[in-house]
Order: sequence, then C-alpha cells, then structure tokens
Amino acid sequence: MAEAKRPTTEFLQCGHCGNRAPMDIVAEYYLSTKSTYEDPYDEYYDPQPEEGYHHKLLLCLACKEVTLWKYFDADYMDGEDIRVETLYPPAALRLSGLPSQIQCAYEIALKVRVIDANAYAVLIGRILEMICEDRQATGKDLYNKLRDLAAKGEIPDKLVGVADSLRQLRNFGAHASLGELTREEIPILDDLCRAILEYVYNAPYLVEKAEQRLNRLKEKKSRSQTRINKMSRYDRCCV
Repeated sequence: MAEAKRPTTEFLQCGHCGNRAPMDIVAEYYLSTKSTYEDPYDEYYDPQPEEGYHHKLLLCLACKEVTLWKYFDADYMDGEDIRVETLYPPAALRLSGLPSQIQCAYEIALKVRVIDANAYAVLIGRILEMICEDRQATGKDLYNKLRDLAAKGEIPDKLVGVADSLRQLRNFGAHASLGELTREEIPILDDLCRAILEYVYNAPYLVEKAEQRLNRLKEKKSRSQTRINKMSRYDRCCV
C-alpha cells in the first residue's frame, strides 16, 4: 500500500540549513482552550467559539532537520492575525559589528553547517584567515598570524588556543587523509567561531554603542538641567 502523501507548508526558510522550500508537516497537535459548560443545554443556548493552540512539526527535505511551530487560532480571528512562534530551532543571535565581507562569509558557512561538517569547517577556517587579513596580522601561516594578533592585544592569549583548535578542525575538514568530521563536531565549531567573532568585533561594537547611548543620555540631562536653570533665573527676575 502506497504511503499517504504528507501535507506540506508554503515556501519557508529552514532555520537549520537556510534552504528555502516547502516543508513536510510530519505531526500536528491541537490544544483547545474553549470554555466549556457542565450542563450541555448551556452550551446549546450559549455556544462558545472554538479556540486553542496548534503545534506543528515540520521536516526540511534538504537537511532532514525538524522545526517546531506553535500558534494560537480561534473562530473569531482573521487569518492575518495569526502569529506563528518557532519553538525549535531557537533563533540564532545575530552578531553585530562584523565587517560586511566577514558577515557574508559567516552567513554562507551557517547555511552549510548541517549539510556537510567538513565543508563547514573549511569555511570557518576561511573566516579565520579573513579576520587576520582584516586586522592586518603578519606571519608565515595562520597560527603565527593568530599569535601576532595576540601580541598586538587584538585577542587574548587564551583565544589563540581557541583559534588554533578551529584551524586544526579546518585541516581535518579540508584533507580527507586526516579523517572525517561529523555532525557531533558542529557545535564545537559553532562555539569556537562565535567566541572569536564576539571578542574581535561584537564586544567592541556593543561597548561603542553603549558609550554612544550613555553620552546621549548625559547630553539630554545636561540640556534639561540648562532649561531648569534658565527657568529658575527667570522666576527670580519676575519676583
């Protein structure tokens, strides 16, 4: 007997691999929150609108990963009022302050992370090289360039070890003779790469934004105090 064709969604972007295509709806669950009566006659004369929470488990056909949706719907709501919440995967926090070319390379790497761990490692290694070039590091190879960044105070010494671990994983991904990376190494690659990007670009960017905000607040307070002083002098003159 042929397997029944699964229902599908409209075109969606997978939060795992970034592929944009319809997804299969592999499971659904509905939790009704409709008010009920103890006496069925009350329900007959005063029917309550159906309302509740829908849960849908979606399957990406590209990477075979799942997405979990949740949304509230009711008889009295228009379709445009429905707001879907993605419970899984969690939305990745976007790193601010990255140079455009590094941001682009990082987004490309994320798109292949669940498709091929080895390709992901190679792209992450390329991002390391781009960081060294952007920060004008010198050295005969990537490891020595990272040491140069540490000597300049661009990254702490401990982060050199982190970056070197990334470099070695990149080598495994690039050379089949060294072995194969698996999906188990992907979270390690994620954390190591984000640690470097956050320290070199994201943290300084956030500090700069915080300082700008603080300065604006100080200026606003100063202008407010100036107006108060002027009004106080005016009141004294009128007495």
